Amino acid sequence: MRAVTTLSVVVLASAGIGHAVISSLDADIARVDPFKDMKNRPRAGHGMNVLLVGTDGRDKITPEERKKYHLGGAPCHCTDTIMIVHISEDRDRASVVSLPRDSYAETPEHTDATTGERHSGHPIKLNAAYAEGGPQLTVRTVEQMTHVKIDHYLEVDFTSFMKTVDELGGVQICTAEPLKDSYTGLDLAAGTHTLTGGEALQYVRSRHIDGASDLGRMKRQQRFLAALVDRATSSGVLLNPLKFRDVTRAVLGSVRADKGFGADELLDLGRAMRTFSPSSSEFTTVPVGQLGYQVKGIGSTLKWDDAKAARLFEALREDKPLAAQRPRGVAPVEVEVAPQQIQVQVENGTATSGLGRRVDAALAAAGFRTTGTPGNAAPPGNAAPAGSATTPPARRTVILYDPRWDRSARSLAAALPGSELRAVPGRGPLMKVIAGTDFRQVRKVRAEQPGQAEASVVRGNEVGCA
Repeated sequence: MRAVTTLSVVVLASAGIGHAVISSLDADIARVDPFKDMKNRPRAGHGMNVLLVGTDGRDKITPEERKKYHLGGAPCHCTDTIMIVHISEDRDRASVVSLPRDSYAETPEHTDATTGERHSGHPIKLNAAYAEGGPQLTVRTVEQMTHVKIDHYLEVDFTSFMKTVDELGGVQICTAEPLKDSYTGLDLAAGTHTLTGGEALQYVRSRHIDGASDLGRMKRQQRFLAALVDRATSSGVLLNPLKFRDVTRAVLGSVRADKGFGADELLDLGRAMRTFSPSSSEFTTVPVGQLGYQVKGIGSTLKWDDAKAARLFEALREDKPLAAQRPRGVAPVEVEVAPQQIQVQVENGTATSGLGRRVDAALAAAGFRTTGTPGNAAPPGNAAPAGSATTPPARRTVILYDPRWDRSARSLAAALPGSELRAVPGRGPLMKVIAGTDFRQVRKVRAEQPGQAEASVVRGNEVGCA
């Protein structure tokens, strides 16, 4: 049902398993025909586009597991994760675009998968297309929205995800703040955790941790995805024949794909995913122009930013790196501490809606470990919160930091030209950025000695995620 679920199948390929072995596995994948009788499709671009969907299938999950991990009763038979993975023509790059489940969409004319009733096009939430018309309507709706031709379809459910994580021995994640969601049962203290399959499912399902809802959840899904691929490619688990067999069964046990998705496509997908990282600019979410877009009979949806989304999908069609949309020719600034070692919480110090999300996304794309849950320093007209030392609207971007992490603070300041550093003893390793009206961009930085983390002292309940 979640982002990482959809990519479980590429774990084998990304681990470097050979073509002969993969060829013997693809026969175990259940097949579906999502392209049957499709007409007037977008023109093919360069490279390969795979539509990855995660469903809430849970037929093979025990009653005990359902209760323990808050999986509820009957599934909704919908796709709560939808992603386009573009594999470059040279097979060296993967560009992953997440499509929010609550995106406002309009279906093409179609036949209901259950009743056989013919429907004209109508408004819908994107994740409901699967329940109404199965994989075919999902593909058709996505193509109509993006004008990107889908070459292959891949679908995975809860069971495959949980078993894959368990067979890999768990996946390590780090959170700078406690995470608790009564809906999924997630309850993590700040710090580093190795999650089992069920715990990982809680982590990537949670959407009631903060006000960011699905957008915040997608950020956590992206980070977990990188951790999952890293675990598969670096742990050596898949070099053990017995473990390889078990992981193979877990991955392929609940997978459906189109008839043309075979060994070559698995390997292409895996090779391109080898360089995937949580800070990569090649993993993004379609730009949202309006939150809470109300549609009669449907409720609250997410309305895409048409202009920005068009540019994004044009880059996919033209086989261009998503990072190519950024200004070129600017060399990274050398800093003392790598951005991957710096934890950041972003707050919007202005009355400009969405500025916090924009700053958070830009810092994450530059490699900083943002919380993915930007907030407001204070609502317009109210006093600033204690410790922020600023009153909205903030004209200048401010960085609050613990003096013990001064090198990290200087490195973060280098990425935010013109920002002001303010020491706040006792904050711990988590930096706070209060975005001001002067914010223009995040400058790319790199460590003078990559991979070297700043030494930190953790006392009491101050938890660092190195």
